[in-house]
Amino acid sequence: MAAPERRPELALLAIFAGVMVWSLVHPHDYFTWLLEVFPAIVGLCILAATWRRFRLTTLVYTLICVHAIILLIGGHYTYAEVPLGFWMRDLFGLARNDYDRIGHFAQGFVPAMIAREILIRQRVVRRGPWLYFIIVSICLAISALYELLEWRVSLASGSAGDAFLGTQGDVWDTQEDMATALVAAMLAPLLLGRWHDRQMENQKGETRNQKKSSEA
Repeated sequence: MAAPERRPELALLAIFAGVMVWSLVHPHDYFTWLLEVFPAIVGLCILAATWRRFRLTTLVYTLICVHAIILLIGGHYTYAEVPLGFWMRDLFGLARNDYDRIGHFAQGFVPAMIAREILIRQRVVRRGPWLYFIIVSICLAISALYELLEWRVSLASGSAGDAFLGTQGDVWDTQEDMATALVAAMLAPLLLGRWHDRQMENQKGETRNQKKSSEA
């Protein structure tokens, strides 16, 4: 039986696996699916490899799972054809399917919390303005790198990569994607910082108790 403190993470893994199976069954096309879902697969491998040595907080694992689900849904339909995006377009009178904005918001919001946890727990920088600046800078760099990846994949694959690029005719799509990620990265530490700090302190206490129990 899994230890009680690990059950939330196992539940998240089960949710991820279920959505992965759904996403994989008859997607729009498998080439686009692989391109969209690849970050989630890489992320899962990294988390599995670091599970014992550097276990993240439940909050961050939950955010990662939500981000992965966003990618899996986008991979299944392609971002320009996700039904939720059409519903948003009709409800708010938008000019296009804006589901990809949700993806880019998550691209800034979730890495911000991952970076925050790593920087604090590894004692790279103290809490304060510099921590906030570095977090936002890391997320903006990730967003820019992803846009460059989309550009190169689209050039290399031609029309096959159009669904992955997903500009939908918007000449400012790249800039708007990066701006969305930037706003999300700025908001995440402000909205979740205190909750995140409590979880890290609780986890530190659990680790100390486990060490005492093993030494007893």
